[in-house]
Amino acid sequence: MSNKEKHTEKEKETKEEKIEQQEPLQQSEADAPQESPETPEADKVQEMGTKLADLNDKYLRLYSEYENYRKRTNQEKADLLINGSRDMMKAILPVIDDFERALAATSDEGVTLIYNKMLKILEQKGLKAMEVKGEKFDENLHEAITRIPAAEESQKGLVVDVVEKGYYLNDKVLRYAKVVVAF
Repeated sequence: MSNKEKHTEKEKETKEEKIEQQEPLQQSEADAPQESPETPEADKVQEMGTKLADLNDKYLRLYSEYENYRKRTNQEKADLLINGSRDMMKAILPVIDDFERALAATSDEGVTLIYNKMLKILEQKGLKAMEVKGEKFDENLHEAITRIPAAEESQKGLVVDVVEKGYYLNDKVLRYAKVVVAF
């Protein structure tokens, strides 16, 4: 055998060894379950879609909670501004009653001037007197102190006299009118 032939035989043997080594690799790859190249990516896309839906849901809930909080606090602020003076107005009502009694007892122009000025300021702040004399009795607005017999049939159930005036503050009853009702 020549040198060249020996070299060729060695090359054949190494090629055969390489082929034998590759065959077990190919068999092990064949034994493994074939996964398409899209499967891992599809799983990732689905997983990301689920995460996106969860995050979107959390965002919408948080946004809704914030909007509800903002609306509630704005409503509370508005109520506080409108009705914040409620206690003060209630405390001033007996003073107004005293002014009215003083005006009925005297014709002092100074007292009248002060009364009118005070009443105008209170009206600007939302205070309004109830006009109830001659109206039908309403238990939501009036407090019946007593009942008297009606002089005429048409007066039955009507307010005949006002003992203590009632007042509204921003269209809500601040004090019920104390009245006398005909029956």
